[in-house]
Amino acid sequence: MMSTRRKRELVTGVCLLTGAVALGTITTLLDERVTAQGQAAVQAPMFEVDPLWPKPLPNNWTLGNAIGIAVDSADHVWMIHRTTGVNDNFQTPGASCCTVAPPILGFNEAGDLTGSWGGPGEGFTWPDSEHGLWIDYKGNFWISGNGDDDTQVLKFTSTGTFLLQIGTHGVHNGSNDTANLWKPTEGSVDEATDEVYVSDGYGNRRVIVFDSETGQYKRHWGAYGNRPDDTDLGNYDPNAPPAQQFRNPVHCAEISNDNLVYVCDRQNDRIQVFHTDGSFMKEGFIAKQTRGPGSVWDIAFSRDPQQTYIYLADGGNHNIHILLRDTLEVLTTIGSGGKLPSQLYGTHNVVTDSHGNLYVAETYGARIQKFVYKGLGPVTQRDQGVLWPRSTR
Repeated sequence: MMSTRRKRELVTGVCLLTGAVALGTITTLLDERVTAQGQAAVQAPMFEVDPLWPKPLPNNWTLGNAIGIAVDSADHVWMIHRTTGVNDNFQTPGASCCTVAPPILGFNEAGDLTGSWGGPGEGFTWPDSEHGLWIDYKGNFWISGNGDDDTQVLKFTSTGTFLLQIGTHGVHNGSNDTANLWKPTEGSVDEATDEVYVSDGYGNRRVIVFDSETGQYKRHWGAYGNRPDDTDLGNYDPNAPPAQQFRNPVHCAEISNDNLVYVCDRQNDRIQVFHTDGSFMKEGFIAKQTRGPGSVWDIAFSRDPQQTYIYLADGGNHNIHILLRDTLEVLTTIGSGGKLPSQLYGTHNVVTDSHGNLYVAETYGARIQKFVYKGLGPVTQRDQGVLWPRSTR
């Protein structure tokens, strides 16, 4: 028979074991709750897709690669698409469908088509392969291209009247050529100085600055503010030390309200931040293990005065990252790969309107989408996936 002492020891052991298990369960629950509370304390912009925006195009028009997007002062959304990239399935001889839409299309907040123009004309050379679109503070439209002979950027009025060409089509002499570009991607205009900053590009490896009225050269720089170097860097290795030069393509150059220049070094998976004189400030890596086309395709700032957040188009992973601008930390990610509403296929460009709504151009998806701003909310998961309207979930 078991002694009384032995029974007491067994009972005590069971109680201790039960208590330990219970304590472990409580600790786990507390850890989960603390984690949840920690996540809930982080605020980020929240969105829902508008699956009915924009409305269908007239005239049996169809789109090629959606390759640029911008918003004007009236909150009209303008896009540029690659007219040479329309799917051959739409080009059946003798069929009623379809006609390639003009390169530049504008839509109001309701999704109605409000304007269209673009293409070759007198006094300028239209890009062989359309790429970028940005609108300056005067309402002028800037256009770039990344065809092999696209070595220029163009400036037009909002209705398509030609104003200025910088660079001579088909002429380029490397990343330190101050007269021409080579396959430039995008840009922005600094209202304070009337200078245009161009990310240049698929051929060159730099940011270059011109007077936006005269086209006069001002300055240029490469990664870390270095003089650009066109030496082949080889394939990107996420485990290697950071490259001291930009990789092609240098895919965006956006100016913040506090006069910092944010540059998309796409295939190096990083944003580099500079002062307007080209001096380096900081960098941040996004989805650093992404190879191939890279992760940092375009950025847009949130519309609060401090521009607290950055929206980053990641065409390699087919989503959008929401970053804290001060630290370049990713707070959450929206979207997922696919062709349904709120899914993304080649997230090429992002832009915001005055209400905080987010618009996305998809190069492979050949469309633009609208994500409606729903205010700030707690981040409860790192990857939010598809943002379908809550009323239909």
